[in-house]
Amino acid sequence: MIHGLDHIVLATRDLDAAVGAYETLLGRRCDWRGNGDGLAYAWFPLLNVSLLIVAPSGSGTMADWIEDRLNVAGEGLAGAVFAVTSLDAAQRIAGRRGLPVSDSTTLNLVHRATGEALAVAAAWLPPQATHGVRLALAERTQPGAGMDGGSAAVGRLDHMVIHSQNPERAVALYGGRLSLDLRLDLTSTDWGLRLLYFRCADVIVEISHFLATRASDDPDVLWGLAWRAADIGAAHAQLAQAGIAVSDIRPGRRPGTRVFTVRDNRARVPTLVIGSTAAPR
Repeated sequence: MIHGLDHIVLATRDLDAAVGAYETLLGRRCDWRGNGDGLAYAWFPLLNVSLLIVAPSGSGTMADWIEDRLNVAGEGLAGAVFAVTSLDAAQRIAGRRGLPVSDSTTLNLVHRATGEALAVAAAWLPPQATHGVRLALAERTQPGAGMDGGSAAVGRLDHMVIHSQNPERAVALYGGRLSLDLRLDLTSTDWGLRLLYFRCADVIVEISHFLATRASDDPDVLWGLAWRAADIGAAHAQLAQAGIAVSDIRPGRRPGTRVFTVRDNRARVPTLVIGSTAAPR
């Protein structure tokens, strides 16, 4: 049913400020903009996923949801949208698996330089069925996918992190109903975490559960993003030169990787950048 991660939704009150921060973080311009259903939005296409930044600009169903989200949790990650080949077929399959979906909503975007139009239709799953994380299905259309911002730019998403209050419940949802491939189930007392890694094309959906927290029916939280750079040293230097607060580069948990943390709160999301220990080609 699902063959990838189409886009991540980030909610903000100041669209221009958030777009500016992510143009710096991702090392590329954002040329796709749109308005509709009480929202203003901007679209960043990367090599394997897109980032959608949205801000309330009026009234509408989507605007009401984003406004509620901002009032309760503040700015940050608001949802994740999985890519499917056929939205109609995916809706039928999801319904049979106990995931009834809403009528589809459509984002209408225009490229500011070329005038090219893009429509992205998505159908949202009910949050009570996804344990509080807003998830949707969309037919993938990725204008600009494959467009590289250069060796110092962030090129693709490596993984997104969901904090779960109940890891067994998460396995049933992501591995069962959504049919993502569970590649790793790791419990580490050193880290104080149980980690579940679900493969979704070339992106990992990471479910983390704090061992000190007893499993409960409390909602899960879409928490953070880990981006990948072709040349982590160049990416680190570029962000530091641009005035973005970053940690030192350190060895990653995954063998053969180096990472640094983006500490600048303009990103609005806990953010990690990952690169290889090997020299860039």
